[in-house]
Amino acid sequence: MLSALDCRDRPPEEGTAARLQGFAVDKTFLSSLKGILLETELALTFIIFICFTASISAYMAAALLEFFITLAFLFLYATQYYQRFDQLNWPCLDFLRCVSAIIIFLVVSFAAVTSRDGAAIAAFVFGIILVSVFAYDAFKIYRTEMAPRASQDAGPGPRTLPEPGTLVEVLCSPWG
Repeated sequence: MLSALDCRDRPPEEGTAARLQGFAVDKTFLSSLKGILLETELALTFIIFICFTASISAYMAAALLEFFITLAFLFLYATQYYQRFDQLNWPCLDFLRCVSAIIIFLVVSFAAVTSRDGAAIAAFVFGIILVSVFAYDAFKIYRTEMAPRASQDAGPGPRTLPEPGTLVEVLCSPWG
């Protein structure tokens, strides 16, 4: 019969299954650019949530929802747990997370500044800063993860023109 002590004394298994077994945090990810961006987004979202809680509680749900979504992405990336779900397009999901957060925080920030409350104005300022962080994150995701895939799909090497007189050449020709 195996006990917890017996499992601890066994040598570690090799391969991908052993690498994905636990929830060990990758400290190099947390100090990378993506990790710092996610941590900054998390901190600013929490600050905005606190500001909305102090002033306009109607808008705090948007900040709280985005806080939990960003926390989930930080957890999945920092623990490498997202690799278990290889059927999902993680760069696309992360890009959509950033774009939706930009839209939500732009609308909520400009709506909150109309109340002229001190905490709402602070939420507006932090919201604009957060929108710029999300925009930079979306830009980096697109440049590093999504744009190279689009160029790889086009195929290697220069494109060749179709043979004269073929159907493709007739359909694509401006003289038709």
